[in-house]
Amino acid sequence: MKRNLFVLLAVIALVVCGCAEEKTHCVNSLTYTDIPDNDVLRVGKDYYMISTTMYFCPGAPIMHSRDLVHWQIISYVYDCLEDDDVYNLREGRNAYGKGQWAASLKYHNGEYYALFIANDQAKTYIYHTKDITSSFWDRYVIDRPFHDAGLLFEDDRVFIAWGNRNIYLTELEPDFSGAKGEDRLIFCTPDGYMLGDEGSHFYHIGDWYYVLTINWPMGGVRTETCWRSRNIDGPYESRTILQGAFDGRRDGVAQGAIIDTPKGDWYAIMFQDHGAVGRIPTLQPVTWEDGWPVLGDGGVPVKEFDVRLRPDGENRVCSSDDFDTAELDLVWQWNHKPLEGGWSLTERPGYMRIYANPANGIFDARNVLTQRTKGPECATEVHLETTGLKPGSHAGICAFQSKFCAIEVESSADGNNIVVRDRDREIFRDVMDGDDVLFRIDYDFNEDKAFFSYSYDGEIWLGPDYSLEMRYTLDFFTGYRTALYSYIDNSAENVPGCDVAGYADFDYLHF
Repeated sequence: MKRNLFVLLAVIALVVCGCAEEKTHCVNSLTYTDIPDNDVLRVGKDYYMISTTMYFCPGAPIMHSRDLVHWQIISYVYDCLEDDDVYNLREGRNAYGKGQWAASLKYHNGEYYALFIANDQAKTYIYHTKDITSSFWDRYVIDRPFHDAGLLFEDDRVFIAWGNRNIYLTELEPDFSGAKGEDRLIFCTPDGYMLGDEGSHFYHIGDWYYVLTINWPMGGVRTETCWRSRNIDGPYESRTILQGAFDGRRDGVAQGAIIDTPKGDWYAIMFQDHGAVGRIPTLQPVTWEDGWPVLGDGGVPVKEFDVRLRPDGENRVCSSDDFDTAELDLVWQWNHKPLEGGWSLTERPGYMRIYANPANGIFDARNVLTQRTKGPECATEVHLETTGLKPGSHAGICAFQSKFCAIEVESSADGNNIVVRDRDREIFRDVMDGDDVLFRIDYDFNEDKAFFSYSYDGEIWLGPDYSLEMRYTLDFFTGYRTALYSYIDNSAENVPGCDVAGYADFDYLHF
């Protein structure tokens, strides 16, 4: 009797433990950082997510997960879209608010595909690889922009659903050389919407073709709508599948992907505009009702729930870095195309050396190194050594967006000064003591404020009684990042080339 009871208890324990292992608790938002316009793909037990990073290089990060909750960057689709004036910040040109937008990620016949537009190039790019863990894929280019296109493979045929307000179906040539035939209008946004349908995600599930879109009804919030048809050409009928204010904000949760698991469960990853930190992803459960996907709790976004997948890994889309490896960590991206020979992790092992290149300010400086911030609160601290600076140089860290603020060392023939400067004015100035300094930015995304300070010993922190009122702006279209930079004023006398214009040595960034 005792032996039978022991066996029964053991079986119950195994069942309970097994169930516990098969669940991962999700508390939205997923990463609480800027990962907008996502698309998600499953291959076996592995999930891959792609996101918009616009003008940053390398671009189109690929993130990996086994449990849909924890994500880490494993590769990038491209190093730089084009080697032109736009991405080299020449002739006053740039890709701010443009660049890579709203990629569609698919797997077909053993190959991965990422399709997206770049508004600054007015082109559609289709990158492809057989190894998604390896960066910088091969590509096809169509000399025409298909706005927010969702890619769909049908046997040997290739289709996209794309557009804004008017959604079109276009078949592509099998070699991706261009469109095959005419664009076909498959549905239109009805009256009463301030934002028309866009952000198309295209699926063929069972007997139905589905196009998921984001829109914004007058007087409402951003909304996820599903359009479906038994025929790829239509007619399409629609239904709201996710709508509602979320997490104390009026902003709705919408635009993203639905994905199944090997067990047959379905989930969705949809983002929410979340102020200065950016557009952050949420994970939502999906149920099916009469052939319609219904997201969240009956179409209302949920804050937390259990995912029926075993917990695996951790989030790593931003991280501390001691610069103790010869290759740049994948959490970093450059502001536009980096200048060849303008930075090094090996010239002084354990330091990121950024050479000063001529610029009018941080927005047209080359080799500005950036990393995401994270809500609801975070801080980034760097140790900067300045012995390599030349007169006319600026080096420091910046809360990087259109409305920016930086804390830096400004070098002159008379010595170095510590300066806090926002886009419009100088906030603070003090004579620097010694050759190295600690800089720190504290971000509060509850209030969308940032605070700037410096220290010589890591214990006593000094700085102005000032906070940056952070604001997410559409001219840059990205959440705030911490940027490390070094440049020399274009107006400085006899400005030399970047190889002799001095440099800044960053010992670490602690997140």
